[in-house]
Amino acid sequence: MTTLWQDLRYGARMLLKHKGVTAIAILSLALGIGANTAIFSLVDAVLLKSLPVKEPEQLAQFKWLVGRSVRNLSAGNLNYNGSSRWDDATKLQIGTSFQQQTFEQFRAEQRTLTDLFAFAELEQVNANVDGHAEVASGMVVSGGYFSGLGVQPVLGRAITADDDRSNAPAVAVISFRFWERRFSASPAVIGKQINLNNAAFTIIGVTPREFAGVMGYGDAPDLTIPLMMEPLIRGNETSLNQQGRWWLLMMGRLKPGATLEQARAELDPIFQRAALEYLPSPATQSQAEPIAPQDYPRVAVETGRRGDTHWSWYQRQSLYLLTIVVGLVLSIACVNVANLLLARAAERQKEIAVRLALGAGRFRLVRQLLTESVFLALAGGALGLLFALWGRDLLLNLGFSGQEMSSLRTGLDARSLAFTFAVSVLTGLLFGLIPAWRATRVDLAPALKDTGRSSSGHSRSLAGKSLVVAQVALSVLLLIGAGLFLRTLRNLQHVAPGFNTQNLLLFRVDPRLSGYEGQRLAQLYQRMFDRIEAVPSVRSVTFSRHPLLSGSSQWRGFDVVGRPADPNNQPRSLIHIVRANFFEMMEIPIQLGRSLRPQDEAQAPRVTVVNQAFARRFFHNENPIGKRLRFGPDQSSEAEIVGLAQDAKYTSLRDEIPPTVYVLWLQELPQLGQMNFEVRAAGDPANSIAAIRQAVREVDGNLPLFDVKTQVEQASQSLAQERLFAALLSFFGALALSLAALGLYGVLAHSVTQRTKEIGLRIALGAETRHVLRLVIWQGMLLVCFGIALGLTAAYWLTKWLSSWMYGVDVKDPLTFGAIALLLACVALLACWIPARRAAKVDPMVALRCE
Repeated sequence: MTTLWQDLRYGARMLLKHKGVTAIAILSLALGIGANTAIFSLVDAVLLKSLPVKEPEQLAQFKWLVGRSVRNLSAGNLNYNGSSRWDDATKLQIGTSFQQQTFEQFRAEQRTLTDLFAFAELEQVNANVDGHAEVASGMVVSGGYFSGLGVQPVLGRAITADDDRSNAPAVAVISFRFWERRFSASPAVIGKQINLNNAAFTIIGVTPREFAGVMGYGDAPDLTIPLMMEPLIRGNETSLNQQGRWWLLMMGRLKPGATLEQARAELDPIFQRAALEYLPSPATQSQAEPIAPQDYPRVAVETGRRGDTHWSWYQRQSLYLLTIVVGLVLSIACVNVANLLLARAAERQKEIAVRLALGAGRFRLVRQLLTESVFLALAGGALGLLFALWGRDLLLNLGFSGQEMSSLRTGLDARSLAFTFAVSVLTGLLFGLIPAWRATRVDLAPALKDTGRSSSGHSRSLAGKSLVVAQVALSVLLLIGAGLFLRTLRNLQHVAPGFNTQNLLLFRVDPRLSGYEGQRLAQLYQRMFDRIEAVPSVRSVTFSRHPLLSGSSQWRGFDVVGRPADPNNQPRSLIHIVRANFFEMMEIPIQLGRSLRPQDEAQAPRVTVVNQAFARRFFHNENPIGKRLRFGPDQSSEAEIVGLAQDAKYTSLRDEIPPTVYVLWLQELPQLGQMNFEVRAAGDPANSIAAIRQAVREVDGNLPLFDVKTQVEQASQSLAQERLFAALLSFFGALALSLAALGLYGVLAHSVTQRTKEIGLRIALGAETRHVLRLVIWQGMLLVCFGIALGLTAAYWLTKWLSSWMYGVDVKDPLTFGAIALLLACVALLACWIPARRAAKVDPMVALRCE
């Protein structure tokens, strides 16, 4: 311990003695370690961290698997409300939601679980407290939800089985965040009444700050109510006790000694009995080939320690890419610091030779030098924590997944601090080992002479040059990635959306939350149109079911009247419910036929407008005007195509324009509910927000507006991930380029110092300035060329993994590769020029006199 303390004190003195080199090294490492810590905190929160509940490793989450053929056959029989995805490895669909009847059967017949509970999201809830309404997020849970998770409220009590009865009083538990925002964290909130969709609930508890629910988004639902109270919120659209509706997610807690496989084996027969009620029997289904047994539905049981992992599954690739990027940055920082230490080791040859001559062992000296390296890395790690805090907040506020995630539990806790410490120590060993090993390979006799040179100079120089080549190659990788993302972002920003995005304000309302439906709903929307259009700064108003470029959409199956229908392969199209003036207000031209009209009301014959993509897909560019589409089994669902609209982006700027059917809102009253208003303002739409809010308040003071933004902001938000990756890769690429240039300059400067006498002799023998410049520049540019070639080769093979992120640019784009190579060459040339000019100014008399 005494020896270690001596090493630390001596290492600190040596670092302080060379303040410039130390500052550069610490800053380089701080950026690399800080970036890695920030990404680790995000990866930990999204992919690794367990729920803050009692014994999370004992939790089990239930899903189901089904083959594509069975899913196609059962699509018309299922009313599915949940998340699902296709697994590329197994070619099976993975679903998360179950029927309520299945949950009740599981609960009645299972023997391997101590608790089984169900839950489901509420899309929006109109929460009115003391006359002030706002849209809040909600969740319905069975009575065993909180007890099964082992979550104790910080105030009041949790929902229990007694609350989950149809005749029980309506109660609600609120989140800590909602408690702070709406009630200023007042303890008097317990027992307070809150109106949810015009139904009175009593607040009975507040969940802990760290508990964000089990959905995996990082945002706790504002309100949690018992499962049996769901009809009070959804009214006629209730899912409770509805046959064939798949809407509940399920989790449970295993009994001591029970396994996930035992739970699956017990519940699988129960699930299949319930699921097969909505599927054709293998003996009666009409396909020529029987359905494979593995395609039929079955239960899957996974660990529930992280809650529902559906959302995090889609964020994996983004997080992996960010991890690789910051790993490259740290590698470049390590290489740069190793180069600095190699250069400094050359200056310490005599010191090391003296210590060896006095009896110090080589291992003792290597340990001393590694202690200095680790000390340096720990200092960089400490400063890196500040960068990590800043970087973490930046990532969350920008939303690496395109959405705001500020409530994710990503604090720099003990796990993050342990990660930072481990990375710092490993980094110190990584960049310190080669310099320490090289520094202690000293020939004593030459090194002890004042004018002598170590025989290890050549090997040290070779190590430094190798590190420069590695820096340049890694920099090429980062810069090419930055270039590809910048071109992708630019291409997306210049995509023509097919409509006018300027001076357009968007906001959403959901009158169903206040009890509006049918004709009352239609009358409400008409009053809102009239009142908003009367605002002086408003030019026109329309609305649609989904805002354009928001990623949300609605699909609907249909048949073309007059063509044979295929029940197993029904064509599907996006459907857009709009107001009659939607095309004129959004400035989407009608190519053939006519637009929708106000006269096309509910009692008029059903009409529709389709886009060009629809005509190409289903009519092969044949004139679609006059054709009829059937959206259901009866004649009343038929609609005549009266217009062909120009293609316009629907879900995002990136996606191809899908076949789209536009239908009039008055002819879709049973499907009508939440709508998105588009308001064209005379000037800056943000200046009209207050007046529009007041106009809506005059129509109904209990109707809150939400998701208020401009169409330009909506389009920009849809590119959040591309913008974030482009910004991060550009920043880290510029940092890598700077470090590579610094490393190249350091190697050449050191080389010039070592070759001062040789250069002086060359000049004395008649070498001109251009010859000396060429000598030094060629030495540096040769390293750069090797590094660029190595980096381009690696990028050619590795960038194929970026193809899914690209738009309008090939991952092997020769323009990007060539531009990055040229940029690096120019920066490297500048880094070579400075030491080359210094070499050219060597005075031969001074150099030869030193000899």
